[in-house]
Amino acid sequence: MEVREGMSKVVLSVGPGHTLREAARRMTDSRVGAAIVVNDDGQGPGIVSERDILHAIGGGQDPDAELVADHMSESVITADPGWSLERAATEMATRHIRHLLIVEGGEMVGVLSMRDVMRVWSTAGATSTVGGI
Repeated sequence: MEVREGMSKVVLSVGPGHTLREAARRMTDSRVGAAIVVNDDGQGPGIVSERDILHAIGGGQDPDAELVADHMSESVITADPGWSLERAATEMATRHIRHLLIVEGGEMVGVLSMRDVMRVWSTAGATSTVGGI
């Protein structure tokens, strides 16, 4: 199976000036675990994840005062929609990330999360022989 079969074509975006609470609310409303951070001046993109927000709040930060710009990752890992899901999952596991930005022809076309990979594999009845499992 390919990334294009599992990726979400709806990409939630927030600005770097949004508060963590605003980002969390939008992510909750959209039922996603991350948002792409797009700057009006064309810089980026970045990504802010539920993990980033959790670390900030767990560290005592005020979600109503802290800005996405101060907690996002500026290094977004991209993938091609023609990649296999196995390749995408391996990339995510190797880099310890949960989301890949899917880009085709220089345009952002979707996001693939670990949750998406698991959904596709469990729906398709995937099996594995890795490590004798």
